[in-house]
Amino acid sequence: MVVKKKFSTIAELQRLQFLATKCPEDVGLHSLNDEIVVDAKSYIGIYALNFEEPILVVSESKEFFDKIKDIGETLPM
Repeated sequence: MVVKKKFSTIAELQRLQFLATKCPEDVGLHSLNDEIVVDAKSYIGIYALNFEEPILVVSESKEFFDKIKDIGETLPM
């Protein structure tokens, strides 16, 4: 699954990263042009992305997406 999200606070990013670490499946964060792809479980890695722009959250875990549905703004693909 892929969801486009826009985050506006560091607290949102920290919550996303924390929930990713609890997810048994991989969780990736991708720039819209796929130039940057990072592991969402990596606290340092998530700051490689420009969060002034929307990002793509990628995982096979429906449960993870259910947990992050209210974090940040979900945008149409």
